[in-house]
Amino acid sequence: MTIAGKIESTIAVPSGVSVSMTGTVVKVSGPKGELSRNFAHPSVIVAVGEDEVSVSCEYPRVKEKAMVGTFYAHLRNMIRGVTEGYTYNLKIVFSHFPMKVAVKGDKVQIDNYMGGHAPRFADIMPGVTVKVSGADVTVTGIDIEKVGQTAANLEKATSRRGFDKRIFQDGIYIVQKSHKVKE
Repeated sequence: MTIAGKIESTIAVPSGVSVSMTGTVVKVSGPKGELSRNFAHPSVIVAVGEDEVSVSCEYPRVKEKAMVGTFYAHLRNMIRGVTEGYTYNLKIVFSHFPMKVAVKGDKVQIDNYMGGHAPRFADIMPGVTVKVSGADVTVTGIDIEKVGQTAANLEKATSRRGFDKRIFQDGIYIVQKSHKVKE
């Protein structure tokens, strides 16, 4: 909403979620966990009320308007993460050599990719859980960036350069993203 040179976006805080601010660090706590993030910008103001959070800027230029939208999206994702969580579903695809995928501590180990002898590894970001059942991989967590990065690490671990993806389709691929964790 723009009012005489001011842009402002507000987010309603649902019941069961508490939002607090110390300096420029916003902390969101909910039933699934707690997230914090630094929202430092010289002209964008983040204000925390009892039942809403507002992001505003006086006389914004194009970059400040974009930053208001970015801060708004980050706060919305944090609130949604601590209430519902995020889930990415991935599929293990192979045509000839069966891949073996297993979680080993903070890494996912991929054996026998395209018949290779050396295992491949994908990092699991902190606060994210990965479950492998058959040809399905489920990545869950409350921070959308960490969940997405873990899923991207899995995809990247099984990518091969110089091969036509229409023919050599072996790999691990994201097939569905959702913001409701199935328990």
